[in-house]
Amino acid sequence: MRFHELRLAEPIVRAVAAKGYTTPTPIQTRAIPEALAGKDVLGCAQTGTGKTGAFALPILHRLARSAAENDQRTRKLTRGGRPRALVLCPTRELATQIFESFGAYGCNLALRHAVIFGGVSQARQVRELRAGIDVLVATPGRLLDLMDQGFVNLRAIEVLVLDEADRMLDMGFIRDIRRVVKQMPSRRQTLLFSATMPAEICRLADSILRGPICVQAAPKVSTVETISQFVYLVARKNKPILLERLLRHQGMGRTLVFTRTKYGADKLVRILRRSGVEAGAIHGNKNQSARTRALDGFKSGGTPVLVATDIASRGIDVNEISHVVNFDIPNVPETYVHRIGRTARAGAPGIALSFCDHDELDDLRAIERLIRMQLKVIDDKPDLAFDAPTTHRQRNGHQSPPNSAAGTPRRRRGRSRAGRSRPFVAVGPTGRPRRDGRPHARAGG
Repeated sequence: MRFHELRLAEPIVRAVAAKGYTTPTPIQTRAIPEALAGKDVLGCAQTGTGKTGAFALPILHRLARSAAENDQRTRKLTRGGRPRALVLCPTRELATQIFESFGAYGCNLALRHAVIFGGVSQARQVRELRAGIDVLVATPGRLLDLMDQGFVNLRAIEVLVLDEADRMLDMGFIRDIRRVVKQMPSRRQTLLFSATMPAEICRLADSILRGPICVQAAPKVSTVETISQFVYLVARKNKPILLERLLRHQGMGRTLVFTRTKYGADKLVRILRRSGVEAGAIHGNKNQSARTRALDGFKSGGTPVLVATDIASRGIDVNEISHVVNFDIPNVPETYVHRIGRTARAGAPGIALSFCDHDELDDLRAIERLIRMQLKVIDDKPDLAFDAPTTHRQRNGHQSPPNSAAGTPRRRRGRSRAGRSRPFVAVGPTGRPRRDGRPHARAGG
C-alpha cells in the first residue's frame, strides 16, 4: 500500500513524499483509515513504528478539510488559545519531535501548530496561543499551568491524542490527564497509543474512548529481528572501562547509552570525556537548553555518544544509531525492549549490548523470559568479568576463555542489607583485599 491509497489530502501526501516516505508502516496502515473514519483508536505500538504519523496525518487531513469548508469560522475558533486538536505526551523531547512532525507533514496546509512544555519561559508559548492555533502539542504539567492561568481553553477540541500513555503512567501523569479530559467536549475523537497495556492504562482507555478500534503494530513485547543482542558479564566497577574499550576499538558508530539514574549518566559522561571520548548526557535534571544542545550534537554526529535515562530518552528519534548500550540492566523487562528499539530503524541493522553485573542477573533472566530468547554472552574481556555462576554461561552455549575468572567458583557469606549476595573477599590486617584470595602476610611473620 502507498500513502496516496489511504485517501489523505493531496498536500499531505506531497509533504510525506518530500520526507522520503512512500509506504506506510503497519501501524499507519491500520490506524489511519480508522482515524479518518472518525473512530476512536486504541493503538499498541512501540517507539520507532511510525505511530506519530498514524495520528498526525489523519488529524491534519481532518482539520484541513474543515478549514477549507469554513475558513472564517475555523479561524475564529482557534483564536485566543482554543486549539482544535491536542496531543499529550510525557516529555519535552517527545513533544518537540511530534511538533516538528506536524510542521513537516502540514507544511503545505494553512494550519498553525504550537508546542508547550515546562523548563522554559512561558512567554513565547503564551504569544503563540493568543495568536491562534489549530494543533497543540503539550506535556501535562505545563498545559495545566496555562489552563489555570486562562491561556488555554479546550472547549473547541475535536481530536485528543494520548501518546506513550504507559510512560505518562510511570511519571504520575494519569491524574493530570483526567483533569485535562474533563475540560474537553465529550463529543470528540480520541486516539490513545501505548507500548504496553497495564491495567491502569486499560481503565483509562475504557473511561475516555468510545467503542475504540484496537490496532497493534507488533506483538506487545518483541525485539526487532535486525538487532543483534549481546551481553557482557562484567563487574560494576569495570563497566566504564569496558565501555571505553568498546568505543575506542570496536568501531562503534552513533551510540546511545542508558543508565538507571541521572547521577550515573553525568558521572559516566565525565569519565568518558576524561578518556577522550566525546559524550553528552540527557536527563530530567538538565535544563531545556542543555538537553537541546546534547540532542542536536548527537543528531549531527558531533557528539557520537549520548548517555540518557529512560524517561528523558522518550522522544529521541535519531536515525542511524548503530549501537544501544544498556550500561545498567533495566529492572523492568519491557524497558529493555523500548531501549534497544532505538536502533535498527527502518530495517537497518543494529547492535544492542548489555553490561550485567552479578546483582543484575535476575533482571537479565527476566528480560530473557520476556523476549523468549537468551542473549549471547561475549567472553572476550575476562579481566573485567565478575565471578559469574558457570550455569549462566553454559546454558548460553559459551565456555569461558582460559584464565577467565568466570569459571572460578564463588564463595559467599550472608546477605547484604539489600538482600543481595556479596562475594567472599579475603583481607589482611590492612583491610585491603588480596587478588589471589589469600590473607596478607603479617608483618614479621
